[in-house]
Amino acid sequence: APGDGRTWGRAGMADHVAAWESEGLLEQFSRMSTATDEDVNRTGDSSGFLGADCSAGTVGLLSLSDEVLLGILRLLDPVSLLRLGSTCSALFRVCSCDSLWTRHFQASFGVGFPNGAAYSTILAKTAFRLVFMWRTLFQNIHCNRSLQEKLFAEVPFPPRTYWCQWLVLEERVPLPSALLPCSDVETLWGVSRELFKEKLEGQSEECETLKFEWRELYNLGLRHHGSAVMVFRHVLTQHQSNDHSELESMYHQYMQCRFQWLFTYWLFRQPAPFNRQLRSIYLQWKKHSKKKVATWGETLCDVRYLASLHPITADYWRGHLAGGDENVGIHTVENYFSMCKSLVAWILGRDWGKLKRRKVYEDTLEGVYMLLKREMQENLVDHERFWQVAKVQMSRVCTLEETAANYVNWKMIETLPYYKLYLVSGNDVYLEHVNGFLRRKRMVHNWIFMEENAWLRQLLPDELYTLLEYDTKIAQGKFSELCSLHGSSLSARLSRLIWLYLHSGQQPYLETVKGMVLQCAHAHLNYLTANALSQSVFEPPVA
Repeated sequence: APGDGRTWGRAGMADHVAAWESEGLLEQFSRMSTATDEDVNRTGDSSGFLGADCSAGTVGLLSLSDEVLLGILRLLDPVSLLRLGSTCSALFRVCSCDSLWTRHFQASFGVGFPNGAAYSTILAKTAFRLVFMWRTLFQNIHCNRSLQEKLFAEVPFPPRTYWCQWLVLEERVPLPSALLPCSDVETLWGVSRELFKEKLEGQSEECETLKFEWRELYNLGLRHHGSAVMVFRHVLTQHQSNDHSELESMYHQYMQCRFQWLFTYWLFRQPAPFNRQLRSIYLQWKKHSKKKVATWGETLCDVRYLASLHPITADYWRGHLAGGDENVGIHTVENYFSMCKSLVAWILGRDWGKLKRRKVYEDTLEGVYMLLKREMQENLVDHERFWQVAKVQMSRVCTLEETAANYVNWKMIETLPYYKLYLVSGNDVYLEHVNGFLRRKRMVHNWIFMEENAWLRQLLPDELYTLLEYDTKIAQGKFSELCSLHGSSLSARLSRLIWLYLHSGQQPYLETVKGMVLQCAHAHLNYLTANALSQSVFEPPVA
């Protein structure tokens, strides 16, 4: 059932899927079967390495008895079993042992693997493979268009027999009541006609088609077989002779597109009131292309672009949240934007200007992401956790805003490494560094605007004069050619000297800045003087 599937999926299946994907083993897993030794030998027989040379006094893994080897392999998860079994034919045989996969069947699906003489032809590894793929697809049917088409194509009649055989396992099926021949009910669910004779009493003798609820069918099967284990046994026995290539193909498609499918479903398939709220919060104070956002929710909508607007959604799109679990990851994304909604409501309740509101919101979210990035990559992060961190970050952002004193200064200090360090740590040492930066920037500005330096302001080229102004950004990155620290031009050399002084506070750097400015002014004065003299010499005398 979808509800139950989330429980066992998060506990066991999700971790396995993430690891299989990261190791490139999804292709191998979906094709796990009773492969022959000849197939395995194509990868190379590594028994020489694993068995080692006993004559050399070393004992390898294959030198151990099967009993000892099985004791070791019981400690491995399905990913490790699959990886080890792909090394050579000998280990493939041991890693395919039913006793190993029976344990994983119980841990992943919540029911024991059915054993018995009549059931001995079905390998536990094969059963695990098939049920794993089916449950993964069925658990996410809400965003899987391919599976929806398979199950809903014949409504009000049931889907094809192959898919009905899988639906026998599920208590909750998102399909309307189905019209089923009594013979199909007896065959697919393995129940006797006596169990639904009450339904037959109200029908004519010629009528062999009845209307059943899917939960009703599940309960009939459970009553007849006696336990969920025996229901699994009945279903897997029916599937022994079936071709599962369609299931494998759909599983591959889902594993390749699952993050994109779930994100698209979450973003565009919310109920009507929440859909508008989500769009508003998602785009709140966020720079975006109006042309691309205009197609929101439509077939031609660029969903990849929308995912790139936020770091957390970009991470989810690439499968970097919650250890690669698509379901837990989308819950983290949902909790994040729930926090954003609370944050927007809090900010709009303050008597702030438009620019301050936007800056507080942007910097708070940046701080939340930096602090919780590692936690989000590994586990589910709930709304309360997001909101607690957001409140701390918001107070730090407001402290930085008070330190900057005005919006111009605030935009200037956001490029400082101390700015982000203070957001993440809250350490007052970094706040003092920000204060020192602003003081030193003001000192440079005040010096060039002293009355006795008026001649400097007149003689300095514009590109050098601008660097000495208070509101000019000078940072390590290439923000523009004007304040670039790279190159051998006069502006680049002066930028480097100012940058060193602003970040270190060393007085010799300030003196060097003043000396270079004076030198440039004198050079420009000499140039203008020489140019004026040359013009006066060659100027013809006035008659």
